[in-house]
Amino acid sequence: MTDDDLLSRADAIAERAYAPYSEFNVGVAVLARDGTVFEGVNVENAAYPLGLCAEENAIGTAVTQGYGPGDFEALAVNASPCGGCRQWLWQMKFDRIIFRNAGQVVTMSPAELLPETFDDL
Repeated sequence: MTDDDLLSRADAIAERAYAPYSEFNVGVAVLARDGTVFEGVNVENAAYPLGLCAEENAIGTAVTQGYGPGDFEALAVNASPCGGCRQWLWQMKFDRIIFRNAGQVVTMSPAELLPETFDDL
C-alpha cells in the first residue's frame, strides 16, 4: 500500500468522525508491518477532555488485536497530529507519519514531529 493510498483511506474514514462541537472531522489509517490497516476517527464528548483522537482510536484498536510497539510502519492522518498523539506515535515506534499541513502532504518521523519525547523508563 502506498502512502497516497493510506492517506486516501484516512480522508474517507474522516467522514465517520463524531465531531458535533468542533465540526473538525479527523480520520486515520494505520499500516502494520504485516499489511493490516486499522482505521480510526475522532470522537468528541461534551466533557471536553474525554474526547478521543483518531490516532488513539486506531492505535487502540490495533493494540486490542495484539499489535504493539514496533509493529507499525506508517500512520496517515488528514490533519497534523496533536502533541499527545505525537507521543503515542513515538512510543509505538512508527517509521513515518503522513499528514496534511498548510495544504501540502508532509511525511515525517515521530522524532521529527516530537523532538523532546518522554522516553520509556
